[in-house]
Amino acid sequence: MVSNFAVLRKFIINYKAAYTGLPRSAWLLSLVVLINRSGSMVLFFLVLYLTTELDFSISKAGQMVSVYGFGSIFGAYLGGWISDRIGTLKVMTFSLVVGGLGFVLLSFLTNPLPIGIALFFLAVIAESLRPANSTALAMVSPPESRPRAFALNRMAVNLGVTIGPALGGFLALYNYHLLFWIDGLTCIIAACLLWILFHKSEINRVVEVTNNLVASIKPWKDSIFLMILFLIFLLGNIFIQVFNTWPLYLRQFYNLTEDQIGLLLALNGIIIVIVELPLIYRLEGKRHLNIMALGSFFLASGFGILPFGDTFIFAVVTVIIFTIGEMLVFPLVAGFIANRATDENRGKYMGMFGFTFSLSFVVGPLLGSWIYDHISPDMLWFAIIGTGLITLPGFLFVETILAKSNLPHK
Repeated sequence: MVSNFAVLRKFIINYKAAYTGLPRSAWLLSLVVLINRSGSMVLFFLVLYLTTELDFSISKAGQMVSVYGFGSIFGAYLGGWISDRIGTLKVMTFSLVVGGLGFVLLSFLTNPLPIGIALFFLAVIAESLRPANSTALAMVSPPESRPRAFALNRMAVNLGVTIGPALGGFLALYNYHLLFWIDGLTCIIAACLLWILFHKSEINRVVEVTNNLVASIKPWKDSIFLMILFLIFLLGNIFIQVFNTWPLYLRQFYNLTEDQIGLLLALNGIIIVIVELPLIYRLEGKRHLNIMALGSFFLASGFGILPFGDTFIFAVVTVIIFTIGEMLVFPLVAGFIANRATDENRGKYMGMFGFTFSLSFVVGPLLGSWIYDHISPDMLWFAIIGTGLITLPGFLFVETILAKSNLPHK
């Protein structure tokens, strides 16, 4: 009994230690993200709004979502590129204020063409927040704790995404237009808080380039970085199936109801909120590329084994597996990229990282749906296993190159 208590006490001490040592600014940036994401509801209900309130066809509503996806590609790159020139705080504040007003404006539009145009520019503006926020996080966090800072940020995102859609579902029953107003207002509130907290901080400055060699470094000429982006593009195509073919497969072949699928999504978020930050803390100082290699295979396997079961319990197991993979890849790769960049070009690096994710979120649904419809649903999951067999040695290959070149394993 005493030994069990000692083990529990040690666990609690180690768990609390994972949350200590991070800069105050990293916590405050994550608080801003939490407020912003707690109001995120429009995109989750956009298809339902367009089809039920505006009588769009399903295909037309899908086209509108794709337009937003294309806009996010440009926004992700531009957000990072501009951050290097005017500073991250200005980019984030502009994104939140103008993006918030854009959500409100969207509620007044009823025709496909103006809605499509508005969604494209809204995506460009709103999605520029991501690379700017990532760049700011890297600026305020020491290199060794950056993966943990990104894990903290992901925790804020997951908490917010748990609150926003749940609240949005209740508001939609009363009036869909409330979703646009709440989403817009929380963006503006987050912008105000961001400016109050950081207008005198280091993120409200432009890093001056003092070294011509450093200034000449271009992320698109960094072969290691480009290989990592290719692997992340493959993993992004896998992960986006959570919002695309995965729920459809669970509905058709597992006979799960919408509320059961919602519970599985909630399980994913709960695991991340509880486990990810302490997990990343325990991995500090380890060879992160090796861990990402393992994580990429876990991520692929969680989806790839779907054809081998058909029960809710088995679905729970698959969610646990791909969530482990998600936690072992995404915060670590964000930290790796942030550390590989310099203060002068970190915005460009994070912008290309965001661009790659956005591109996979456009390609993934199209490719996944095509395989699902035109070949077979099971073949999609087997193809995902095959993708994991590419990403696993891919990360190990990059690790080998760095080891042979005696470059730092950032």
